[in-house]
Amino acid sequence: MKATAHLCALPGSVLLSLCIVCSAVEGLTGTGSTNVTVTPVDPALGVTGTVRKHDGFASRFVAPRNVHVWLPPSYEKETSRRYPVLFANDGQNQFDPKTSFLGVDWALDETMTRLVTEGKVREAIVVAVWNTPKRAQEYVPQKALLSALGTPREAAVSNAVRGIGMELNNEDWRLSDAYLKFLVLELKPFIDREYRTLTNRPDTFIMGSSAGAMISLYAASEYPNVFGGAACLSTHWPLGDGLLIDYFKDRLPDPATHKIYFDFGTETLDKSYEPYQLKMDVEMEKRGYRSGVNWLTRKFEGDEHSEKAWRKRVYVPLEFLLGRPTGEK
Repeated sequence: MKATAHLCALPGSVLLSLCIVCSAVEGLTGTGSTNVTVTPVDPALGVTGTVRKHDGFASRFVAPRNVHVWLPPSYEKETSRRYPVLFANDGQNQFDPKTSFLGVDWALDETMTRLVTEGKVREAIVVAVWNTPKRAQEYVPQKALLSALGTPREAAVSNAVRGIGMELNNEDWRLSDAYLKFLVLELKPFIDREYRTLTNRPDTFIMGSSAGAMISLYAASEYPNVFGGAACLSTHWPLGDGLLIDYFKDRLPDPATHKIYFDFGTETLDKSYEPYQLKMDVEMEKRGYRSGVNWLTRKFEGDEHSEKAWRKRVYVPLEFLLGRPTGEK
């Protein structure tokens, strides 16, 4: 299995519209069945805890991909206990530096282990869903892009997606809805069947960064009865000069039942995000979200748009989504 890291090379203003750092995986194959072999990850790979691999996980909707599942510390001892589930996009970047973009992982395994030990989060199963060479097509919300058709934004959005080899009016690249169907109709049922999960909305979350943040918010908005919360790190709001903000403001899930996390840095690609995030924060308030209660936006001075930065601060969204309710031991 070979992980190929690349940047979507876009010229000038197109780069501002859609510059998505891609970490694509080549060579994945599948058989059309979800009956996959489960093997423990070699501890020598730098992974903390138990990770089970479901490689070449096949789908009716999208290309096959690897799915790696991290089990919480008590999982193999407390055999009657059930756990919340966190789905993590760009899964190859989550646990193992050997498979991660530029050799830096998010350290979700180490961070979860520490937070559990410190009593700051509920123990949870983390499902790391690897991306494919069609990362952009799967992660950029297609309904948001299509909402630009027939509007003044159409030309800018068309140029942006054309810069990474896609056409706005060509259905063969519209894969984000199919990716969500894969998550909801195939992967989640498999995880619920194979692992001791808490299956309901209050115990099901999704997270990602950059375009992975886009698809995480899209998942919570498209399937509000499935996902109870989303963590969106370094969301690429400049796409179409705020197209996503205008799209999501009327489609955000109910604040009575959901939690949403946003953050951004101040360097590299992230330095353009703050004005857009402030606009999104206004829409969150209008929708009824309350900062510090069911919504959190955080600014990280000096942080760049990279796995290194997300690794450093991932504990914040983990505590927000999985923090223990008051009084729980």
